[in-house]
Amino acid sequence: MPVSDVCEEQRISDPRTNDKIRVPEVRLVGPAGEQVGVVPIEMALRLAQEADLDLVEVAPNSRPPVVKIMDYGKFKYETAQKAKEARRNQANTVLKEVRFRLKIDSHDYETKRKRAEGFLKAGDKVKAMILFRGREQSRPDQGVRLLARFAEDIREFGTVESNPTIDGRNMVMVIGPLKSKVDAKAEQNARRAAAKNPASADAETAPAAPAAAKEQ
Repeated sequence: MPVSDVCEEQRISDPRTNDKIRVPEVRLVGPAGEQVGVVPIEMALRLAQEADLDLVEVAPNSRPPVVKIMDYGKFKYETAQKAKEARRNQANTVLKEVRFRLKIDSHDYETKRKRAEGFLKAGDKVKAMILFRGREQSRPDQGVRLLARFAEDIREFGTVESNPTIDGRNMVMVIGPLKSKVDAKAEQNARRAAAKNPASADAETAPAAPAAAKEQ
């Protein structure tokens, strides 16, 4: 047996199965989830063999341990698929930062806004931060107005999750995306696929060429 297979079998996270369950008695659960009760391990193993299934220890810390008759290979496959799907659907949202000065010109503001829109379209959150200088700290109301304007300008792509608050010499606000990371990535992949195969897409919609006339 390959070393990798041995390591795989000896992983602590894997439950004990069949003859690896070395206890005198167990609390048995049938293949349909029915409670059989406390039985000798020999009986539980026999019932599993008669059903052409596996005996799997599902609660080793119980007294006696709880075991279930099941198709262990199918169970492991379904568990792995569920874990893979959960990882794929995780909102791996990143907090992107956009910094402002209280006295920001219109060009710089538009640059920051477009950058924030890009982050939100990609499914990431945006931390909008105003950096106060000197006496500007005594005018937090102006910072609130600037961030309120910013939130209004990008409302098509995100909503305010954290209202403007003072953080030391700065004022911060967090905006969350309207689309999840998964949805944003799916749309991005679809656009890339369409861009790679424009010819095939055109071919599907193009009218059929007229048949050539027979030679006389």
